[in-house]
This record gives sequence, C-alpha cells and structure tokens, in this order.
Amino acid sequence: MSGGVGPTCGDISLPKEEEEQHMKLTSDNDVNKPLHPDNNNKNNKRRTFLSFRQLNALAIIIVLSASGMVSLQDFTFLVFSTLYMFVLSKLAFPTLPNTSTAPPIFDSPKLNKLLSLHTLLGAALGLLLPILYIFSGIFCGDKQGIRAAAPHVFLLASQIFMEGLAFSSRFSIPITVFVPVCYNSMRLFALMEWLDSEIGKVDVADGGSMRRVMVGRGLAVANLAFWGFNLFGFLLPIYMPRVLRRYYSDVFKVKD
Repeated sequence: MSGGVGPTCGDISLPKEEEEQHMKLTSDNDVNKPLHPDNNNKNNKRRTFLSFRQLNALAIIIVLSASGMVSLQDFTFLVFSTLYMFVLSKLAFPTLPNTSTAPPIFDSPKLNKLLSLHTLLGAALGLLLPILYIFSGIFCGDKQGIRAAAPHVFLLASQIFMEGLAFSSRFSIPITVFVPVCYNSMRLFALMEWLDSEIGKVDVADGGSMRRVMVGRGLAVANLAFWGFNLFGFLLPIYMPRVLRRYYSDVFKVKD
C-alpha cells in the first residue's frame, strides 16, 4: 500500500505490489528494472482500461456527488489535485528512460506481510465500514451523520481512482507518492470535522440511537488514528524518502 487503498491501495495493493504492477507496465517482464517507462519503447505495456477497483471508486464518487453530500470544496480539491498531478509529472518529476537494474523499494517478506494486513485494515476501516454507516444512516434518518461521513468516503474513493491513474506508464514513481500524501492529508481534516459532528450529537434527537452515535464516534476516531499514523508514520518518513531516492538515483544514471 502506498498509503491509500488503491492499486495506491492504496484502493488495494502494497508498495511491493504497486511496484511490480508498475514494472509490468514499463518493462519487458524484468521485475528488477526501475519504475520509469521509456516512452519510445514499443514493448512497454500501457493500461488502456480502468481497473475493477477504479470503477468501483468512480461509482462511489458519482453516487456521492449526485446525492448532494459532497461539498464544492471537496469536488474542487479533486479537480485541482488532478491538474496539479499532471503539472508535477511534466515540470518536477518527468518520466525517465529505462536505466540499469535496481532493487525493489520494499524487499522484506515480513514487512510485506505486515503491509498486507495494514492494507486490509485500511480498506475495511476507511471505506467499507463508513459506507455501511452511511447506508444505515439513510434508514435511520441520520442526515447529520451521513453528511459528516461522506467527505471522507468521497476523498478516499477519489484517492483510489487517482492512484490507479498514477500507476500508468505516463507518470514517474514520485507521482505515486504525491497522490496518497495529498489525499491522506486532506482526509485528516475531513475526519476531524466528522468527529466534531459526532460529538455534537449529544442532544440531537434525529441522530439515531445512542448505539449509532457511539459507532459513528468510534469510526471517526479509529480512522483519524489510522490515517494519521499512515501519513506521519509511514508515507512521509519511510515511503516517500525511498521513492525519491530511487527516482533521483535513476536521474543521475540517465545523466551519466
């Protein structure tokens, strides 16, 4: 997992799995080649269709947008981050031609197993349970709870979709870090607003049962803790430095 639940988890795959997927797109069945495609190589394989995970994420994005539960701010962020990703890919982190072989970013079997569990937990906690919470809120008439949880789900679905795009052969590996870091940071603010809304339900009559209120608070707190650790404990201090080190190492090799 690159930090989300997209291919990024991301919706869901591990950094190791993501790297292998990117290698398949940009190399000739050589899993040790770097993750930067050669645009002039006719043997490069490009993803021409959206993955099943991306289609599911896109469906969530469309449903939430059509329902009116997504604010203009969140939708604008999706559009801006998409445009900015393309700008970064052209000006700051362009794709590089294939260079010499390089070791994988994560090559420890034990670490990959831990990341696999981390990914499954993130998928269940960040997407599945909040979606169930929203659906149950529709039947309970908990409009406040639905509107509070929807931004997090929308942004996570957007992250999954964007991570899938980032793993096409037209983007270099630093772009696959930009997406989860960018969206993970934005979702922390959405989660804090969700928690604040749930805490404010103490005297709200239309918030459903007290059990639902406690479930909403628990989900908000658990997601805030999980994705806070994901950003500050994994993406920024561990994953990003390794990816940037790999990218600039290949930059120097190309110059030489």
